[in-house]
Amino acid sequence: MISWGISARSHDAALAVFADGALVFAAHAERYSKIKNDCELAPGLIADALAYGEPGQIVWYERPWLKKTRQVLAGQWQEIRETENIARYLSRYLQVSRPVSFVSHHLSHAAAGYYTSPFRDATIIVLDAIGEWQTFTIWEAAGTQLKLRFSQRYPHSVGLWYSAMTQRCGFKPNEEEYILMGLSAFGDPLKYYDRIKADFFVWRQDHPSVRLRHNLHRGCRWWAPDITDVENIAAATQRIYDDILLHASRFAGQALPSRNLVLMGGCALNCVANRRLADSGDWDDIWVMPCPGDAGSSIGCVLATMKEFVHWPGPFLGHCIDGSYPVAQALRRLTAGEVVGIANGRAEFGPRALGNRSLLADPRIADSQSKVNAIKQREKFRPFAPAIMAEMAADYFDMGLPSSPYMQFTARCKQPEQFPGIVHVDGTSRVQTVTAADNPGFYALLREFHDATGCPMLLNTSLNVKGEPLVNDRQDAARFAITYGVPVFCDGTEEKPGPPVTASRSDPALLFSFNR
Repeated sequence: MISWGISARSHDAALAVFADGALVFAAHAERYSKIKNDCELAPGLIADALAYGEPGQIVWYERPWLKKTRQVLAGQWQEIRETENIARYLSRYLQVSRPVSFVSHHLSHAAAGYYTSPFRDATIIVLDAIGEWQTFTIWEAAGTQLKLRFSQRYPHSVGLWYSAMTQRCGFKPNEEEYILMGLSAFGDPLKYYDRIKADFFVWRQDHPSVRLRHNLHRGCRWWAPDITDVENIAAATQRIYDDILLHASRFAGQALPSRNLVLMGGCALNCVANRRLADSGDWDDIWVMPCPGDAGSSIGCVLATMKEFVHWPGPFLGHCIDGSYPVAQALRRLTAGEVVGIANGRAEFGPRALGNRSLLADPRIADSQSKVNAIKQREKFRPFAPAIMAEMAADYFDMGLPSSPYMQFTARCKQPEQFPGIVHVDGTSRVQTVTAADNPGFYALLREFHDATGCPMLLNTSLNVKGEPLVNDRQDAARFAITYGVPVFCDGTEEKPGPPVTASRSDPALLFSFNR
């Protein structure tokens, strides 16, 4: 039987397809509509999903009417007026109606993490902005059973607070929290730590989480108008979030028997805080799937109804660009010091490019970072990730965990002066470890680059520009090459680039930096 899991109508819509219990497809609507974080399904996404057959059942990732009760309390009248029956909504995209079942928001998160993990028992922490009512939950997992052990409800939400502080620093909430995380390395985490903690939180050591003094659903632009050094706000925000997560983790670890941790929800993408968890010594192993946010719940809602582990095929679950991986073509450009794009195979499911929709450069070249920032039209202070052959990662980075295949943890670089393109101002990198089993083509490129240069890693970032989704198909790849002046390889052929992009062609407002 074909089963569909759907996450939509909030942000970052996605659809997952299961065929007889096997996960065969998962993709983001934004990759088809070209609208960043699109909340609606897209016709192209539906078409790709239907290639596997029409669904016999559809599972929705949350309970819409329970969510409406919370929106009534919050006074979100516009959302309430726009309520539409889910079956009617889906009829826009499907000619034949299908039964729809519903799974609670945080259970979808928990199931997505646990049933795709290598564990058979675990402690699960789900931390996000908000579900129907829940904002933070702890689950005990044993065998195929999940049991809710702790729940915190709206309006008390660490995720909402982090998004509000993202907005306070001038970035988009629910989209650019990762920019705040990168900016935090430039600030002093102690300068505003006590003030922010006192102004926003009631902190109890005998409780797994914190309570908010304010409802932050509409942000906190009102907070501290006298403070303009946003890098120090960012640094304090990140440090407080780290401390909250570590406290919750220790509480859960002391209360529940398993020393395997599954971390889920949008907050699980905070790789700086994740590294603190890895360094805490509280856990034997940690699993963060590549798409822990709401899009990943399209997988989780189906797994919650199956109550079975699924073979995890890896993150390459989306639209497929056929052809052999362009190792030789990309290698020739990279060894010449050029920036190249790769758009090959199945697209990544999750926000991070892992070799199939990637922009690559030599991390040893000092201006690789500025070149790529100019192409992507993004802030100069933001870091780039290294992709490295897994067996050599420990030689170059203080890993903390055996592997980091999905860029979910930071690591300190042991030779930062040798790799200026991928080392952040604090000396860390968001490492991606690559094996031949994970991605044979990308691993072959890394191996050939190492053989040619002695360097086992490449600067790896997503094949898109700021404010746009990742490249999805060949047409996107050709458009990117022409518009941004970068050679993009889909297979053995090259999408011809237009004029090269320089910093002068980018928005000057995006090129500011915090130099220390």
